[in-house]
Amino acid sequence: MENSHSASYAAAGVNIEAGYEGVRLMKKHVERTFIPGVVSDIGGFGGLFAPQLSGMREPVLVSGTDGVGTKQRIAQLMDRHDSVGIDCGAMCVNDIICCGAKPLFFLDYIAIGKNEPEKVASLVAGVAEGCVQAGCALIGGETAEHPGTMQPDDYDLAGFSVGIVDKENILRKEAVRPGDVILALPSSGIHSNGYSLVRKVFDVEHADLGRHIPELGQTLGEALLTPTRIYVKGVLAAIAAAEVHGVSHITGGGFYENIPRSLPDGLCANIDKAAIRTPALFELIRRLGEIPERDMFNTFNMGVGMSLVVSPDSADRARQALQREGVDAYVIGEIVAGENAICLR
Repeated sequence: MENSHSASYAAAGVNIEAGYEGVRLMKKHVERTFIPGVVSDIGGFGGLFAPQLSGMREPVLVSGTDGVGTKQRIAQLMDRHDSVGIDCGAMCVNDIICCGAKPLFFLDYIAIGKNEPEKVASLVAGVAEGCVQAGCALIGGETAEHPGTMQPDDYDLAGFSVGIVDKENILRKEAVRPGDVILALPSSGIHSNGYSLVRKVFDVEHADLGRHIPELGQTLGEALLTPTRIYVKGVLAAIAAAEVHGVSHITGGGFYENIPRSLPDGLCANIDKAAIRTPALFELIRRLGEIPERDMFNTFNMGVGMSLVVSPDSADRARQALQREGVDAYVIGEIVAGENAICLR
């Protein structure tokens, strides 16, 4: 790349040499994620991965894509870019484990107003950390400089992940039945959804994000920037140890949109709101924004990042498996017959 330079492109606002420097700086972070199956290094035209298929009768690939959303505006205001990459990975891998798949590899895409190699490397370091937590490899990505269409400090971070599951082991909602137990997997905070409302409630463009909030035990910025929890290892352990019938990733749309996605017609998730361990941050949002309780549960995870539907006789085994992976799961309800997909009482 040492002979690659375009003065005309640079005059238009694109610094291709900064792109090469960004790749050099991110290389050590990417290499942390390499697992058996990685065939290529970064810098090529495509990421190569050879999956281990032994023992699988009918392997099925599962894909997921998502972005950080407007949470990244908090990172930009705080000039802290090393954690939103975790959110980017989490939003993808937490989706694909809902059908029982194990994530294999990940690719990221960064659109940025001005390519600052250190900032890009910091973003990718977060993505790499998310991949390490999920046990998958970061095998490629793209950084695109967008002068004139984005402000110099602006960026948008998105990603794409692929996992694998044996067809006979795919979690299907038809397996859910009355009497099944609903387990809550605690979230780390807001995760990466509802931030357009969060930014409005706290008026983040003018707020003091460094202000310590006693009821939160940290600054407002720290609370809002807490990375999304990655549940891959815990959920896969629960699936291996217990009879898991359904998994829901509680993202945009909250309880009302996401839990019903893992239920068949004619069954209802009967959830005890009093059992939900809701962090103080959500109560602060509700109070300051004067937001109705139903809207809170229809927008945020309210402290539950994922829910598992398990058979009643294997609920303890599922909880123990999750506990061994550092996830303190607890019961919030059960499946009952009913036409309403979800009932919060």
